[in-house]
Amino acid sequence: QVQVVESGGGLVQPGGSLRLSCVASGRIFSIYTMGWFRQAPGKQRELVASITSGGRTNSGDSVKGRFTISRDNAKNTVYLQMNSLKFEDTAVYYCHADHRDTDATIVRYWGQGTQVTVSS
Repeated sequence: QVQVVESGGGLVQPGGSLRLSCVASGRIFSIYTMGWFRQAPGKQRELVASITSGGRTNSGDSVKGRFTISRDNAKNTVYLQMNSLKFEDTAVYYCHADHRDTDATIVRYWGQGTQVTVSS
């Protein structure tokens, strides 16, 4: 099994910054894509950003130019640097790790989520 644990959420004022971290641990053969989704109250979960083991990134339109995703493959850790935060960035942020096992099957594991609140 693979465990995914997020950290770094909290309360921040509009225009401020936060850095989220997420580490995958356990019986790991290979982690392919890691990334972040978020879900605000009453809304569907949406992609924030993702990054492959090769460094290819993808991000949602609402965060382009403000959020940066990065990764340390040796530590199975992904980071999300969030700048210029807005009220509408308030949500629970969920990290995922796509684990590729020895038989090439890929399973997505999720963390429990970390709350980010943007408020004055």
